[in-house]
Amino acid sequence: MSGPLVVLVGPMGAGKSTVGGLLAERLGVAYRDTDDDIVAAQGRTISEIFVDEGEPAFRAIEKEAVRRALTEHDGVLALGGGAVLDADTRALLAGRRVAYLSMDVEEAVKRTGLNAARPLLAVNPRKQWRALMEARRHLYEEVATVVVATDGRTPEEVTQAALDALELKDA
Repeated sequence: MSGPLVVLVGPMGAGKSTVGGLLAERLGVAYRDTDDDIVAAQGRTISEIFVDEGEPAFRAIEKEAVRRALTEHDGVLALGGGAVLDADTRALLAGRRVAYLSMDVEEAVKRTGLNAARPLLAVNPRKQWRALMEARRHLYEEVATVVVATDGRTPEEVTQAALDALELKDA
């Protein structure tokens, strides 16, 4: 199957962007993030898309961005935290090398500050984050080839753990 060497999924703040960049570097391939693709194509932030058009419109844009990236990109690909909500996207991930970067709520608080720039967490961030994770955890696990816990680990440690779990060697 052509497409990305590795796809990263997980909640916001799990380190998909940081670990994705490090993984790509270690594997000698390019890094791509579908959230960056969306911002570039739309000319506005994800928060602005949520506010202007609502979550369903954003999810439709995201679904197409993920489909395109899975077709075009052959390096390390990071998906937005909610991309796995779409059944067609989950189907496209079947049979691919997918790493779920997991973390608990306390780690999320430390990393993201759970701030208002995260559109789905604007009110009562801890409660919202827990609710999002309850809704999404099984979906992350469903698409994942491996689960890599990020709690209390540096990005370099998470990168090594992902390489080990995926049985990939440095370039």
